[in-house]
Amino acid sequence: MSQFLLVFAEMREGKLRQVALETLGAAQLLAQEGDFIRIVLAAGSNTADAAAVLSAYGAEIIYTIEDEDLEHYTPDAYAAAIQAAVSEAQPTVVLFGHTALGRDLAPVIASSMGAGQISDVTSIEIKDGEGLFTRPLYAGKAFEKRSFTTRPAVITIRPNNIAAAAPDASRNPSAITELAYPTPSLRSVVKNVVRKTTGSIDLSEANIVISGGRGVKSADGFKPLEELAGLLGGAVGASRGACDAGYCDYALQIGQTGKVVTPEIYIACGISGAIQHLAGMSQSRIIIAINKDPEAPIFKVADYGIVGDLFDILPLLTMEFRKVLN
Repeated sequence: MSQFLLVFAEMREGKLRQVALETLGAAQLLAQEGDFIRIVLAAGSNTADAAAVLSAYGAEIIYTIEDEDLEHYTPDAYAAAIQAAVSEAQPTVVLFGHTALGRDLAPVIASSMGAGQISDVTSIEIKDGEGLFTRPLYAGKAFEKRSFTTRPAVITIRPNNIAAAAPDASRNPSAITELAYPTPSLRSVVKNVVRKTTGSIDLSEANIVISGGRGVKSADGFKPLEELAGLLGGAVGASRGACDAGYCDYALQIGQTGKVVTPEIYIACGISGAIQHLAGMSQSRIIIAINKDPEAPIFKVADYGIVGDLFDILPLLTMEFRKVLN
């Protein structure tokens, strides 16, 4: 008898986030456990466009919900939408991205289903027909492997760790169903969102992150970082020290009390390497550190280190990258 995997396909401003496709990729890995059917929920706006993309990436059944209450995220509205999909599908496993939304919603859904939850999963393997989930501990200094003893189960997937499946435009889902949205009694309503940061690439999903610390010295000190990030198609981040000093908005903060990023390349500029910051970026594939202090702790975790003034080095790097890319 078939079982169901329900994936919450997170959207922002009517577009699918990359983590939605990665979460669907995780569902495809879990489908190796047995006879599973992958169901994806797209909620918000432009869900028809999202459904076409999700189909190409392996969704077998697609649920859509469009409502003005879902235009901006509120916990009550989104929880009601997901619970409608859970009631319809009766899934064995529900998957979320380990994003601000996923971290907020997953415990609510797990509680309503009486399900166990494993959060911040970075890899999945199938052993003896059961899923084994790896997640970091102690700010990435250790890892544990966990599994479920009962079902249903709720899982959140860390962005940039589990690859999305290769798309195939010829795929077609067996059904696309528009679910009725059970309008809840909303305790809060978002009328408008004013973003303090610019840039089209989400920091938590960027493959390249250029991050600045107190060494940037001022808000203008971030301009060389922004120029290099723009050239490489990356995002700009910051240490808590830079945020506390008022050089940038806290939305850019990377660390234990900020965002956790796992890009392919992380360039730390003028960052000493405090434990709090390392907790947010130590799992990056390649770490490049630029610092005037050769004894800075950041060099202990860096794959490559450059001792020097970031204001001398970054323009040279930008110039050389521009030559190569041209």
